[in-house]
Amino acid sequence: MLRISPRQLAGWERAGLIAVAESYSFYDLLQIRKLSELRANKVRPAMIRASLDAMQRQVSGMENPLLEAGVFSRGSRLTFRHEGRELDPLAGQFLLAFDRPKIVEARIAQPRVAQTAAELFVAAVAMEETPARQQEALATYRRVLELDPRHAAACINLGTIYYNQQNYREAENHYRRAVEIDPRYALGFFDLGNVLDETGRLDEAVEAYRSAIAIAPNYADAHYNLALAYERLRKPRKALAHWRAYVRMDPVGAWSNYARGQMQKILDNEKLRIVWRTPGLLPHAK
Repeated sequence: MLRISPRQLAGWERAGLIAVAESYSFYDLLQIRKLSELRANKVRPAMIRASLDAMQRQVSGMENPLLEAGVFSRGSRLTFRHEGRELDPLAGQFLLAFDRPKIVEARIAQPRVAQTAAELFVAAVAMEETPARQQEALATYRRVLELDPRHAAACINLGTIYYNQQNYREAENHYRRAVEIDPRYALGFFDLGNVLDETGRLDEAVEAYRSAIAIAPNYADAHYNLALAYERLRKPRKALAHWRAYVRMDPVGAWSNYARGQMQKILDNEKLRIVWRTPGLLPHAK
């Protein structure tokens, strides 16, 4: 209906712009259409996510700014029309129609330095896209947490930088902080599972992956990694359930092919065990 590919939807799910789901309601489709329009206007997913989070903080009781307020792209930024006024949530300012040319001229003459936690978060996300600016991004995320100690997304991104640097202790600390701040943060539990798996604590990793799936049952990557962990723990039957779940949610691609191969191996081994234990089919001594 909206000419959006599964790859696009998966990317928006990973970015936290839409919930992971196998089917969509009418209101979900309205939200997806709005996201499609914003991306067509070259608004980056990180900017959309940061603006939505900021809007929810600015307006008490607002759950879904994409549907509850008018959304407009102003260059790389987003503004929202709410109760007859237009708000730039990252700047925390209401805009007036006749102010816009002056605001644009002022920014051209002297670019505004990011000051708020939300603005710094967006700046740090942009820095991460350049490999040479990873340390700068790390320092900026730290500054975000100084300004807003409960910024769960900053904890996640900071943890991921440390994870990629193989500093697993710091990565774990920040992932744990993220899920303490927001116990419904499925990505936080998934990333925590990854670092626990990486450091050989498979039982703890399993619990983290299970927590992610309990929050988001259709979290395909969490099912995949949980299946791998169960195999390493020599629990093939438990692994089988999650291989099946993964293939159901992501039926095409190299990872899906691998999952199918693992399913077949487990089923073949289980058949051999059943045959071996069936009375009358035991091998005879010669």
